[in-house]
Amino acid sequence: MPSQILVIDDDPVQRRLLIHAVERLGHQVIAAENGRAGLELLIARQKHIDAVLLDLMMPEMDGHAVLAAVRERGISVPIIVQTGQGGIETVVLAMQAGAFDFVIKPVSPERLSVALDNALKQSPRGERTVSARRVRGEPVRFDDVVSASGAMIRVLDLARRAAQSTIPVVLEGESGVGKEMVARAIQGGSDRAGKPFITVNCGAIPPNLVESILFGHEKGAFTGATERHIGKFSEADGGTLFLDEIGDLPLSAQVKLLRAVQQGEIETVGARVPQKVDVRLISATNKDLIGEVREGRFREDLYYRLNVFPIAIPALRRRKEDIPLLVRSFVHRFSAEQRRGSPMSVDAGAMALLTAYDWPGNIRELESAIFRAVVLADRDELTLADFPQLANLHPEVGVGGPRPAMLADATPREEQRAAPAAQTVSAALARPAAAKTPPEGAIASVDSGGNVRKLAEVEEELIRFALKFYRGQMSQVARKLGIGRSTLYRKLKDYGINPDDPFSEAA
Repeated sequence: MPSQILVIDDDPVQRRLLIHAVERLGHQVIAAENGRAGLELLIARQKHIDAVLLDLMMPEMDGHAVLAAVRERGISVPIIVQTGQGGIETVVLAMQAGAFDFVIKPVSPERLSVALDNALKQSPRGERTVSARRVRGEPVRFDDVVSASGAMIRVLDLARRAAQSTIPVVLEGESGVGKEMVARAIQGGSDRAGKPFITVNCGAIPPNLVESILFGHEKGAFTGATERHIGKFSEADGGTLFLDEIGDLPLSAQVKLLRAVQQGEIETVGARVPQKVDVRLISATNKDLIGEVREGRFREDLYYRLNVFPIAIPALRRRKEDIPLLVRSFVHRFSAEQRRGSPMSVDAGAMALLTAYDWPGNIRELESAIFRAVVLADRDELTLADFPQLANLHPEVGVGGPRPAMLADATPREEQRAAPAAQTVSAALARPAAAKTPPEGAIASVDSGGNVRKLAEVEEELIRFALKFYRGQMSQVARKLGIGRSTLYRKLKDYGINPDDPFSEAA
């Protein structure tokens, strides 16, 4: 039976496009033209609605008010919010209010599909299912890579294309972003699935052992070589060799690696003849390889041999849409590993906190934080109290809830490393009571008497400013204000603003 999706959006054009996109995914749609009508439909039909797509920027009753009303009534239908503003403030407030997920306008069909699929797994009408755990040793599939953001959808699209050939691939990105997982998915999606996947961390090998480890050595090839050793290239024959941190490979080993890439053969240390190998090569680096070439630390000819199909994997702070999905995946996995009696969940406050943090250690750091929280938790729901270090770094996210104390083992280094993220969130969420002299281009929140200005006055001034700033380009103005064109024209009429004279000063 098709799932029932409630779409709440005040812009008729956007609503129609969204309805069409949801129906193409095989779902049935119930539509509402504003927040109040949407809330009434949800209250009346909550037992028949599987998920909600909610626009945040609407007149009268906006998305935040709808979320608050839903939470107050204890309605458990998963809500995916849409926002044209991808700032941390909007995301945090929505997650605090209980949003299941969020998407940035304009949302792609792929991103929408991922968001709805995951929301429907949590729907009270459906079975609370999560994809089965992959059996150890089973090839990684692209579906095993947890992703929801447009950036990662593009990464996986490129990776799928790479999997259809044996073209050398270089995965670029910071440490901990999931380069090895993507490399394994490329292997699992190719005709080499099930064949050896051998990983080598080039930065962890002593320089004098690099050639022996990569290419192997014969007995007696050097002092201490008491027996023959099979190198990583030979181990990966017929499969894939993943060279992690390729930028740390010594120049002496780069010469032999170039020959292996060019001619498909290796020179075992101490051997008289080269050995043919059939290896798919995937490299990864957190360095700027072209910069390393300029500095003479990486061979230019090897760079162009390896960098045939580069794929850049963005840092987790650049794809915050992935965080809720990753959090739920890790919680499910670790609670199963710890053999907890019932499935664990994450409350809205904790999810907002985890989404707000910038995770300098990327997915690896997030995974460690969730693992620790699951192991130490004495309840079936993770809350702010289970992430005391982050909660103290982000006090604004925890407003309205208890302020957990900092754990004794929180080190100054951890605090210092997370400080930039904390400052970003603090700046985004801070609410000054009054500003005596707003900076140029800012809109005053209080009048000359020190009283908060009326909302209509501030809104009118903002619309006039946007019209001047974007030189009367109505589509741009509406998009940047986070409203539909029809809503913008209605407000222009309400405030007596002539759209044909967008550069006039406010009255």
